[in-house]
Amino acid sequence: MSAHAGPPPSAVRAAQDVRSVVGRLRRRIRAAADTGDISLPQASVLARLTDTEGLTVSDLAAVEGMRHQSMASTVAALDGLGLVERHRDPADGRRMLIALTAEGHRRAEEARQARGEWLADQLQRKCTEEERQTVIAAMAVLERLVHD
Repeated sequence: MSAHAGPPPSAVRAAQDVRSVVGRLRRRIRAAADTGDISLPQASVLARLTDTEGLTVSDLAAVEGMRHQSMASTVAALDGLGLVERHRDPADGRRMLIALTAEGHRRAEEARQARGEWLADQLQRKCTEEERQTVIAAMAVLERLVHD
């Protein structure tokens, strides 16, 4: 018999609740940014590229959890809209990096702002000040989980 009995029921319940709520909240936040002529996967790629000098299609596929071929189609559509561009990796000229154009940066920032405004509005309309302070405290606890 194992000496380790597993996590207590409260940890199991907390894990289930966090996963459920975070997943639903993430979907609602993503939907809050009216993506107009681009799909949610395309919007996700724009957001992913915001703070980089560029990523390969393979890198994007891995971080977005997509097949390479699907990501190549997503990137091609964004390229066709003038939101991304390809350039050679300065560290390895054989690799092509995908980066945002000026319009891609503008669209990504606009979507980020819309998502933030939606969430702040929901917190203001549906929560008391005390509940918002509880959310802030809970985020500090969850932040500890993601740091080693």
